[in-house]
Amino acid sequence: MVSICCITYNQEPYIRDALEGFLRQKTSFPFEILIHDDASTDGTAQVIREYADRFPDRIFPILQKENQYAKGLTSVSGTYNFPRARGRYIAMCEGDDYWTDENKLQRQVDFMEANPGCSLCFHSARIEVQGRALTERRMRPYRGSRRVSPEEIIDKTSGYPTASLLFRRELVSRLPEFYEQAPIADIPLQLMAAAAGWAWYIDRPMCVYRLGGVSSWTTLMKQGDYEEKQKAYAAAMKRMYMGFDRETGGRFHPVVEHAVRRLLFLTKVNTKQYRAVLDRKNREFYRELNLRTRCFIRLETGAPRLYAALYRGFHRSAGRQKKQ
Repeated sequence: MVSICCITYNQEPYIRDALEGFLRQKTSFPFEILIHDDASTDGTAQVIREYADRFPDRIFPILQKENQYAKGLTSVSGTYNFPRARGRYIAMCEGDDYWTDENKLQRQVDFMEANPGCSLCFHSARIEVQGRALTERRMRPYRGSRRVSPEEIIDKTSGYPTASLLFRRELVSRLPEFYEQAPIADIPLQLMAAAAGWAWYIDRPMCVYRLGGVSSWTTLMKQGDYEEKQKAYAAAMKRMYMGFDRETGGRFHPVVEHAVRRLLFLTKVNTKQYRAVLDRKNREFYRELNLRTRCFIRLETGAPRLYAALYRGFHRSAGRQKKQ
């Protein structure tokens, strides 16, 4: 009934949590666990092999010898996991996240089975911070379980947890060009779901999103020239949205354009281009930022010395806590 698709790279401290979360699922139907490890250099592959040996009829790994992402392959799931999936549905979870509710799959599948027009089911997540960061403690796109329109999926103010996504396998039976070329896989999947129907959001934190893991995408993005990486990411994502617009014949054109404007605004927030962030023409997107982020922006622009002192104090305190 369900193919759980998981990709891993250097996630030895976390992968057991992910695998245990899969195996603890209580369902009235069978499911399989498809794992692709992209030539990890730590002990991730060994852990996966251990579990695959214990559950050979449920866990099916691909353990690469060469890193495929380094070769330019961004569509790892689309190349290695989706084509071998046998389930009616596909559930996503990367190796550094994990599921916390043993009834997660049953709840989602029951809803999808009862609602054939629903192309995507997702839910909220708890956030676990690895290292030093000030952030929200919950990834909660909406307040209350509800139906989400295609337009809302495309032009959303908050991300959807990747580990919460469940969709019908036929959604990825043919992967469009905009998916293949996207720098990340979850957003184009959501766009494909928007083109196919509507979504259902369950306002229940049934998974954990780990923020700041050693080999996570967000951590790797911050290494090196962060500003250039952000510009390149924004440009690639804009091309992805434009590709989706062409693929759907302009059906959602105004919504796509608005989503691109928000994407470019958030790039300016990430790279601290606060003059543009505070420009009146961006007021709509500025108001969408959470209160904490808005306060930090105002503090950093209005009282930079105080902000710098508070920033140093936070990092010293976080460093002491880590040693303890």
